[in-house]
Amino acid sequence: MTARQKIVDFLFRRGFFVVFALIFAFFSLATSHFFRADNILNIFSAMDPLAITASGVALVVMSGRLDISVGSTAFLSCAIGALLINQNDLNPVLAALIVVCCGALLGAINGFIVVVLNVNALVATLSTMIAYRGVALALTDALLVQLPPPIRFLGNTRVGPVPVDIFVMLVVLVLVHLLQTRTAFGRQIMAIGNDITVARKIGLPVDRTGFFSFVLAGVLASIGGMLTTIQNGAVSPFLGNGLEFTAVAVVVVGGISLLGGRGAILFSVIPGAFIFEMIRNGLTNLGADPYSYRLVGGAVIFAAMYADALKSGRFSMGRRL
Repeated sequence: MTARQKIVDFLFRRGFFVVFALIFAFFSLATSHFFRADNILNIFSAMDPLAITASGVALVVMSGRLDISVGSTAFLSCAIGALLINQNDLNPVLAALIVVCCGALLGAINGFIVVVLNVNALVATLSTMIAYRGVALALTDALLVQLPPPIRFLGNTRVGPVPVDIFVMLVVLVLVHLLQTRTAFGRQIMAIGNDITVARKIGLPVDRTGFFSFVLAGVLASIGGMLTTIQNGAVSPFLGNGLEFTAVAVVVVGGISLLGGRGAILFSVIPGAFIFEMIRNGLTNLGADPYSYRLVGGAVIFAAMYADALKSGRFSMGRRL
């Protein structure tokens, strides 16, 4: 292998971490507030809902499919929970369980359409993305739904200097990671993502596994939505808007292939979510135009997708050879 080939191979394998280190170093040197412990904790706290939602998307992507309805799933399930608390004085714990059940139900609808009706996953979840958001906007009249003060207080709860929602994120991601790496369900997802035809031939429960991957994506989207709602103290009409595309980008940036069958939850989702929130936070500290994040974020997404396409091509060629 020549020196040039070694450099190219290194960039394919470790390019993300090189870019991550360069961006982190740039913001640390360019601003006086970025490289501070409280700001780093703020980045982790802000990325929690995205990371949890992206872990559910990752399970679907690993199985070789795609779910772009997670933002609307988070919005609709949280809107139902907030309305039940406000209008029916429902116990918040029971409301949280209902939110999670709503997320599971919405994910199950996606799974039914994709697996049972055999509709393309992208088309199916695009349709439900629009439908779920429409229902949520109708239920809330496109207005802000405030949470009661005791629940809003939870958004500022800390254990020492560390926000509680960081611990929630870590617990959820560790559980999803163990599900993916240590259970038969996780191994089946990876096998289906590698080659669904072979998986069927060897007798794996392809349809059942695919269906439950959508259910889990709905559950995790609702949990991510709850964290956002608690952090903001209300359900906004913009809750989850664009979340689905950022979640997919987080998955790819973290190293999970869109072709499926490759990646690990914990070591992909956390760095992927962190880099997006780091860019947002760093640009804010620089005093950049708020809309510049969309430009930079779009460039990162494009680079990640392009790199994934190149890596997938090399990987496929390597398997053929």
